[in-house]
Amino acid sequence: MNKIKAIILDVDGVIVGDKAGFNAPYPPTEVVNKLRQIKKSGVYVILCSAKPYYSVKKIVDDAHLNNIQTALAGAILVDPSNLKIVKKHAIDNGVAVDLTKKLLDNNIYTEIYMTEKYFIQKNQKNKITDLHNFTLSFAPIMVNALINEVMKNEIVKILPVTKTDWERKTVDQIFKKYKDKLMIGWSTHPAIKGYFFGNITSSGISKKQSVLEIIDIYKIKAEEILGVGDSLTDWDFIGVCGYAGAMGNATPDLKKLVLSKRKNGYVGKSIDENGILDIFEHFGL
Repeated sequence: MNKIKAIILDVDGVIVGDKAGFNAPYPPTEVVNKLRQIKKSGVYVILCSAKPYYSVKKIVDDAHLNNIQTALAGAILVDPSNLKIVKKHAIDNGVAVDLTKKLLDNNIYTEIYMTEKYFIQKNQKNKITDLHNFTLSFAPIMVNALINEVMKNEIVKILPVTKTDWERKTVDQIFKKYKDKLMIGWSTHPAIKGYFFGNITSSGISKKQSVLEIIDIYKIKAEEILGVGDSLTDWDFIGVCGYAGAMGNATPDLKKLVLSKRKNGYVGKSIDENGILDIFEHFGL
């Protein structure tokens, strides 16, 4: 009998890649079918993505993953059966307004996320917008003044997107003022090469925290969970799991950490070889 009771999967770089029509913007059919089979066997399958839930909903629906899912870098938990937000961690509105203003003042491309939609300022629309439209499968709401939307809405994630070292250093410098109230986790995307995404959430809210919340809801043990990712930031949640997997395309530092779990750690093939299936087979799923 398999000891694994739940699987936590990053999405981009793990089941979604950059090959349009093959693994982008959705996973290959055989991967979706395998996820459905695993879920049908009684194992929880949880997508753990910085994306909004509506960007992974098709995967959840097609694979019949009717257990609780996490999205927006851990800011929300969603019950797919009724689309109910089980948990939501909003950013303090005053902090969100202040930070957004500083990012815009420094001409940093910025997206603002609520649970069901996201905004950008019209005068910032550029190549990033089109690329992100493809990977999220949803277009942003264009507004004249982004700060006005922040002031009147409940924001769960702020996303500065940077291209140059100067831009990223600028964001990190701005963020220092908020480090006691917010968290930032930098990530990349296989289909948007050269850009860095600064996922900003409320303090203490991360993929790891969302996994701990799901463990509590389903009363399962961390040592019964397999976590799979492709970047160092994924260790945030993989590290609390008893079993660990890294894709062949994962960063060397994540591979090293995954293998530190010895017999419970495994590095599979790359995403373009459907490496997630290799990882599942290794762990007897």
